[in-house]
Amino acid sequence: MDQEKLDQMRAILNKLEDIKNSQESVIDKINHVITDLFQHPDKELEEAMEKAHQKSSDNVDAVREVINEYEIKINKMENEG
Repeated sequence: MDQEKLDQMRAILNKLEDIKNSQESVIDKINHVITDLFQHPDKELEEAMEKAHQKSSDNVDAVREVINEYEIKINKMENEG
């Protein structure tokens, strides 16, 4: 087992987790704007926020999938060593 390679892979995995967490934070902020729009309606802004929410949700799903696949690679490498 190449420990240096495993360490690099774990560092990449941590960055992927950070990306996922950042996207989840973006979704939370978008939700706050959408909630604020209940009191101060703006149809155009609401539509834009709904689109942004969907895109961010799709990004979270994509990154989560990559994380799962990458974790499998790391585990496989660890088990081979």
